[in-house]
Amino acid sequence: MTVEIHDGIRWQPVCTLDDLQPGRGVAVLLGTDQVAVFRDRAGALHAVDNRDPFSGAHVLSRGLMGSRGDRPTLASPMYKQVFDLTDGRCLDEETAPDGAPAVLRLWPIRDSAGGSAGDGTVGAGSAGSAAAAGAGRAGLAGQEGAA
Repeated sequence: MTVEIHDGIRWQPVCTLDDLQPGRGVAVLLGTDQVAVFRDRAGALHAVDNRDPFSGAHVLSRGLMGSRGDRPTLASPMYKQVFDLTDGRCLDEETAPDGAPAVLRLWPIRDSAGGSAGDGTVGAGSAGSAAAAGAGRAGLAGQEGAA
């Protein structure tokens, strides 16, 4: 099965479901945007921008998945801020060092068979950029190897 992310215009294939090990992330390129893609241990898919708003580094695909209560979370590998994967909010700090809201951009995601999606709605979070839509190609930017 193919994992697809909605770029604001259409669903773009980015990797196969087999590329996603439960609990581990991969970075994919959607046009010029880096997106961190995860499959949690329950099989749900999640996609957020790969850029950590606190460090500016594109490393969130290397983050640790977890939960707070019943909410799925992602901890940044840089300074360990934890983000809610259902709405992108940082659960530790409201603003990033530059004063911007500490919120990750969410990308609508699904498998090609119509299975488990982060929230299942097109247009959740921010829409994809015109550059991403015009590029028309996506692919793996990197994948974490086994520890």
